[in-house]
This record gives sequence, structure tokens and C-alpha cells, in this order.
Amino acid sequence: MGNRDYYVYMMSNISKTIYTGVTNNIHLRVLQHKYGVNKGFTSRYRINKLVYFEWTDSIDAAIKREKQLKNWHRDWKINLIESVNRNWDDLSAGWYDEIDPNEVLKGYDGK
Repeated sequence: MGNRDYYVYMMSNISKTIYTGVTNNIHLRVLQHKYGVNKGFTSRYRINKLVYFEWTDSIDAAIKREKQLKNWHRDWKINLIESVNRNWDDLSAGWYDEIDPNEVLKGYDGK
């Protein structure tokens, strides 16, 4: 198996609701959250701000870490986020300045 990029990430909204996920394409996945492509929790609560992420080259490690974080108490997640992102800034700010998000997401069916 070749080298790949895997990310465990946390997204949030204006009221600091936290969503934890895993992906092999953080740029596309964050864009999907921002535009509410996937119906469900993240679109219902407008979870559209990347506040934390970790990289690994192992899908097994990424899934294990995602499960660990999902089982954490909210206060632990907040402490982790604030250890690297005290102000809950959107870490993806500027990522999409030079693209047309609608072109990137065209044809994406949410599956």
C-alpha cells in the first residue's frame, strides 16, 4: 500500500458545536461541509468551520484516533482544539480563494 494522507478533523459552527470526522481529502471534505453537501448533522447545524485537524499516513491510525476523539468528553475536545487554536479560527481560511466551489462540487451526490 502506497503513502496516502489521512486526516482526523474537527469542524464547528458559531455556537461551538463540534463534529469529528476522518477523510483522505481534507480540502474536499471541508468544502463539502461548508456548502452543506451531505445532509444530516453537519448541514442541519451549519458545521462549516475547520477548527482542528491531525495528519497521518495510516488509515487504521486515523480511524482509531477518530473513534477515540468521538468518545471524549466535550471539555477534552475543547481543550485539544484550544491547545492549537485558542480563538476557534477557521483553519481553512484562504484555502478556496482561487477556486470555484460549485465547479469542484458539481456532480457530487453526497455518497
